[in-house]
Amino acid sequence: MRTDANFWTKIAPKYARNDIRDMEAYEYTLGRTRSYLRDTDSVLEVGCGTGSTALLLAPSVARITASDFAEGMLEIGRDKARTQGVDNITFANIDVADPALDQSYDAILGFNLFHLIRDLDASLADVHKALKPGGMFISKTPCLAQGGLGFKFGLLKLMIPLMQLLGKAPFVKMLTIQELETAVTNAGFEIIESGNFPAKPPSRYLVARRK
Repeated sequence: MRTDANFWTKIAPKYARNDIRDMEAYEYTLGRTRSYLRDTDSVLEVGCGTGSTALLLAPSVARITASDFAEGMLEIGRDKARTQGVDNITFANIDVADPALDQSYDAILGFNLFHLIRDLDASLADVHKALKPGGMFISKTPCLAQGGLGFKFGLLKLMIPLMQLLGKAPFVKMLTIQELETAVTNAGFEIIESGNFPAKPPSRYLVARRK
């Protein structure tokens, strides 16, 4: 599940300063995520960035591991945890594909991550293996191949390859909602809740249970 770690480490300080673009959508999905978590749960967030979401969810669970391949992101997350006095969170570079993690977690979270993964099917299979039977997979993924996004986003999609050549953008997978949901169900999950938050471009929020 490795993404462009060097790119994300380089931009980590700027990323940490950025405001959430749609706070209403963020807070809604944060609340929905909390509703599926229990105070006895062991949780893994993959692609945690600087840990803002993991830190907000930490009081709702027994233990949360916030994982990212960009060490610069993790360092900022550790500093936040120390400042906030949150002691049930661990920031670590963990590969969810590690066989030692099989059936380790009650819930695995991945927000704004899976459109940045080159092999989506393999990554979802790894998530499935790392969850306990009946465990929850909760994600939110921009679906940038969805139709009707308008001129602005059409232009952005055309610019991404050039930005990547210049080192100004990471790998980005163009997904439709149907492609994303098919991949999730094919990986052995039952989708029990879904929605677009925000609606445009659609960031598909999915709650799925490991079969």
